[in-house]
Amino acid sequence: MLSERIKGMESLKELYKIGRGPSSSHTMGPEKACLTFKEQNLDADEFKVVLYGSLAKTGRGHGTDVVAVQSMKPHPCSVEFNTKSENLPHPNTMDIIAYKDGKDINRKRVFSVGGGSIRFEGCDLVTPPIIYPHRTFKDIAEYCKEKGFRLWQYVEQTEGDNFKAYMEEIWNTMKSAILRGIEDQGILPGGLEVHKKAKHLYNAQHIDESAETKENRMVCAFAFAVSEQNASFERVVTAPTCGAAGVLPAVLFYQQQKHGFKDEQIIKALETGGLIGNLVKTNASISGAECGCQAEVGTACAMAAAALAELFGLNMDKIEYAAEIAIEHHLGLTCDPVCGLVQIPCIERNAVAAMRAINAVSLASFLSDTRKISLDKVIVAMRKTGHDILEEYKETSEGGLAVIMNEN
Repeated sequence: MLSERIKGMESLKELYKIGRGPSSSHTMGPEKACLTFKEQNLDADEFKVVLYGSLAKTGRGHGTDVVAVQSMKPHPCSVEFNTKSENLPHPNTMDIIAYKDGKDINRKRVFSVGGGSIRFEGCDLVTPPIIYPHRTFKDIAEYCKEKGFRLWQYVEQTEGDNFKAYMEEIWNTMKSAILRGIEDQGILPGGLEVHKKAKHLYNAQHIDESAETKENRMVCAFAFAVSEQNASFERVVTAPTCGAAGVLPAVLFYQQQKHGFKDEQIIKALETGGLIGNLVKTNASISGAECGCQAEVGTACAMAAAALAELFGLNMDKIEYAAEIAIEHHLGLTCDPVCGLVQIPCIERNAVAAMRAINAVSLASFLSDTRKISLDKVIVAMRKTGHDILEEYKETSEGGLAVIMNEN
């Protein structure tokens, strides 16, 4: 896997990104690749983009062709969907070709590796710098215990100046997506006729509703809100991807509403959650096309669990255990979007994972002293499981729900 080549960890700015949905790997990544290539070929008069693997098989549903054409404007750009090529170096592979007077003057192969990040084959021009000195939770924990740091302090020390301002923008964008989503109505684009449900969930209080039922309803409403905004091509934050963008903000926004946590406390929790996402990104994958939905929603659940554990002031071992539980119980989760749209089962899956994150923290707070599996080991298990999942269950819409739903 391409992620195995990374020798350290990149900034959380490469994990938390603001952009339009519905897919970080199918829209944000290709958009970045096209814009970068266009900037490198200013003398070209037209371009061609060839999509392979998952980008070809579900690119129309995700709008990959649309974003490629728009990115190359004012120059014309043709898009080819190559669904036949096999043995690709990455399931999200694309070729970009520049032409001048009808002649091929430059071409690059690009990999959209998840979370809006890209890699140019044989070229480090757009590879972000490695700023974190550690790449395992074990090493980070040992360093933090030696320094007397909490995980968010380690993040802020590493990221340096202006990072808090960046995280403030991230949190404000997450909140905005929730607030827009719980007021939005109508049908999601794409042809599946999926009704937006966040507003209904938010307002559907029963007269005898218990506290537990209300918590579930509200957390789900917030997760639906973000996921429906993502499916509507609105602005969201990759956490770690667009398809899993609803989990983390739903958990933290609910806790802020319930307990009155200040934004600065939420941001510290986001930094801790981001560190977990960075570990998965570095040592496994956050790409559904590479490792299935365990890499997207599973990682998002772990990020939310760690963030919530931080928000509650739990110790390092309990934070680790909460994240480990969240990933462990998503192992093997397939990515089988119906019609290639980030709607079914993606939106409900965000809500379920948000509730599971809360449960993981509750369990970890009682049982961390008895655990047998480390976070580092479960991340390795995720990587190996992702490698073993059949390709038709990794964002190709060729298996699972994507196929069964259309059967008589």
